[in-house]
Amino acid sequence: MASLEEYRQKLEQGGFDECLGTLYPPQKLNEQRSRYLSLLDSFEARFGNGEVRLFSAPGRTELGGNHTDHNHGLCLAASVDLDLIAAVRPTKEPVIRIQSEGFEGTDVVDLTDLTPREEERERSCALIRGIAARMAALGYQVGGFDGYITSQVPQGSGLSSSAAFEILIVAVLSGLYNKGGVDPVTAAKLSQFAENAYFGKPCGLMDQMACSVGGCISLDFENPGDPRVERIPIRFASFGYALCIVATGGSHADLTEEYAAVPAEMKAVAELFGKEALREASLSDVMAQAKEIRRVCGDRAWLRAVHFFTENERVKGEVAALKQGDFEEYKKLVLASGRSSFQWLQNAYSCASPKEQGIVVALAATALLLGNEGAYRVHGGGFAGTIQALVPFAQLDAYQTGIEAVMGKGACHPLRIRPVGGVEVLCKTPEFH
Repeated sequence: MASLEEYRQKLEQGGFDECLGTLYPPQKLNEQRSRYLSLLDSFEARFGNGEVRLFSAPGRTELGGNHTDHNHGLCLAASVDLDLIAAVRPTKEPVIRIQSEGFEGTDVVDLTDLTPREEERERSCALIRGIAARMAALGYQVGGFDGYITSQVPQGSGLSSSAAFEILIVAVLSGLYNKGGVDPVTAAKLSQFAENAYFGKPCGLMDQMACSVGGCISLDFENPGDPRVERIPIRFASFGYALCIVATGGSHADLTEEYAAVPAEMKAVAELFGKEALREASLSDVMAQAKEIRRVCGDRAWLRAVHFFTENERVKGEVAALKQGDFEEYKKLVLASGRSSFQWLQNAYSCASPKEQGIVVALAATALLLGNEGAYRVHGGGFAGTIQALVPFAQLDAYQTGIEAVMGKGACHPLRIRPVGGVEVLCKTPEFH
């Protein structure tokens, strides 16, 4: 921990460049120095002068395995260079106070009462309280701090701003009170617990794992309490492609019921076979019992079950293709994943708002702009938010111009995969905290 002025001097003199160079592309280094200096100014304006520490947690992009994690399936995901950063100061008072840039009011959580509060559901303070409660229950130390957060991960972007926020809070509590001793998998589980039990969103574990572990990873949730994680070395630039997400102008707000229906319908199918999750059944079971599934659970549930099993196989193929350097095969599987999400999973738009189809518009415009080049798919939870596109570098400028003419200026974000998850930002290459 150092004073605000010491941090400012180190940032201005390049003392953080080694660490920042790990987290961000070289061309964004000056921008990030300015961003961190602005963060320190904002912290001081809100909480006063004194010593601070800096933390960062990335957003994530889903590369494969759309809506499979919650039924013990397979996923492929990566952390990205858009992140949340925080300046924090521990306090003797058992209260966490967090001010987030662009939001009115301060989240205040009294650590002497960590029981869930109904009035906090779907609010960030519920995530803070839930993480602190779970950490305390598992024997970790928790304590108060003042924090100021600024984000480059847009809410509703499909880059999982909520998971990034959760991993950031875990990283802070781990660094301040547990000597950085919370490992990435535990951090993800703590975050999922808070989102499920306190925030009120029945999410799987993929978002939190991708934000926490860092890099490109394949995940197998056959045993959700102990998922198998494998790092997959990949640089899309080495194949001549940019990994982009395109914001469609929609928001994930008010879509909790749409998201909840996906795992619920899949699990309803599993229950017909006496199973907890679809991973315990098989595609042949679903095909053989199609008539009964459609009668009891509905047509959409049967289609979503078919998507689950075929998407699992696509993830296997995507991992194999990336390991073998077969990018053409990988692109084919990305396109197939997108078709399955659209047609069978049916998360391209909300049934409650059929006139709002930003994801479908972005997919159609991308298909017209790229032709037979590149690949594209529904990204993340779907229904609103973003699409993902693999764009040849030779077409990137034209694609950005074309897609932003349809979706709005600034909608297209080329991404770089970030090699680390939640970290304390130090004058050296970061390690997980």
